[in-house]
Amino acid sequence: MYNKPVPVPDADTEPFWSACRDGRLSVQCCSGCGAKRLPPERYCPKCHCAESEWQDVSGKGTVYSWIVVRHPVPGDVYGCEVPYVVALVELAEGVRMASNIIDCDPDAVTADMAVEAVFDAVTETVTLPKFRPV
Repeated sequence: MYNKPVPVPDADTEPFWSACRDGRLSVQCCSGCGAKRLPPERYCPKCHCAESEWQDVSGKGTVYSWIVVRHPVPGDVYGCEVPYVVALVELAEGVRMASNIIDCDPDAVTADMAVEAVFDAVTETVTLPKFRPV
């Protein structure tokens, strides 16, 4: 049983979480100027257009920034997982997203390290995107 907090999809984020359940990474794309964005927003921050669509992206990217968590809060929930990496990943399409880096020594993570998306079905309805080194 998964005992950690999980996202609660709403009307704005459901397309993202639905894609994750299907093993795809998807981002919002402005219908006016083509700018990609994540997290989703109702209006494009570049041209203020209210129209957008969801587009699948490659899931490839690089580590932009990261931290190694060694003292989790709350400790009773995350303590068994330390150390773990929380990173800002820059996707090949230019969008940045926060996630975990898995399947490697946390101290081996470096800036510009190539990573790819993987999907962790933590409950029957929630699948989390994570990244691993390529």
